Amino acid sequence: MIFAIPYPGIDPVIFQFGPVLGLGPFLVRWYALAYVFGLLLAWWYMRRLTAHPPQPALEHDIDDFITWATVGVIIGGRLGYVLFYKLGFFMADPMAVLQVWKGGMSFHGGLLGVALAGLIFVRRRGIPVLPFADIVACASPIGLFLGRLANFINGELFGRVSDAPWAMVFPTGGPFPRHPSQLYEAMLEGVALFVLLHLLWRNESVRRRPGLLTGVFLVGYAAFRAVVELFRQPDVHIGFLSGGSTMGQWLSLPMALIGLYLIFRALGKNREAL
Repeated sequence: MIFAIPYPGIDPVIFQFGPVLGLGPFLVRWYALAYVFGLLLAWWYMRRLTAHPPQPALEHDIDDFITWATVGVIIGGRLGYVLFYKLGFFMADPMAVLQVWKGGMSFHGGLLGVALAGLIFVRRRGIPVLPFADIVACASPIGLFLGRLANFINGELFGRVSDAPWAMVFPTGGPFPRHPSQLYEAMLEGVALFVLLHLLWRNESVRRRPGLLTGVFLVGYAAFRAVVELFRQPDVHIGFLSGGSTMGQWLSLPMALIGLYLIFRALGKNREAL
């Protein structure tokens, strides 16, 4: 007999009220709360980091950037999901792109959205690109951690069938126990990556090598994501790709290559900020 830990079955909706303006009830979900608190905690942490040398930006710059980051992560995350995971579906029903309350966000798309928003922001402010990117990179695992916990509460993005003693039967995952891969990602992409970046950031010589922390974040996330994909169930409409690989692994590959470039660039020569 296969044993499994009971899935906690937390209601994805925290509370609701309404109907509002005749449009039905207004639902407050854990997933939305993860985004809100992820951005707020990242804002608080970035303000603390920017107070230390080389101090690439001022606190009011961080205050303003959070608005840009919010727009970037939402638009980029949604468009990334549309393009990378369900392009055919959304081409057949373009209005469904706007139905974000039904789920469907991509981390890789959100990363591109924040990167583009951040690049425009720092160019407008005259802020050095890579030192500022290092601060953003150090704070990013906070949102990753909370987002993966929200995935777990939603019972989505679960793992492959497993006989591990900590496997769980997810409500929409069939009758067999599965890896709680969302928790694996929360611990690796969130906690482990945050601790690694924080410990590196505490070394001033590391902080004075622009792009090093950004490179470590990109390589670290790509490596952790590639590992967890070995336990995570691929999206049904995509399945496995060549050689048993997954979409998540393929999307992480360019991240790793860019990260390695930034690391070797930073270590090769202690250049001044861009």
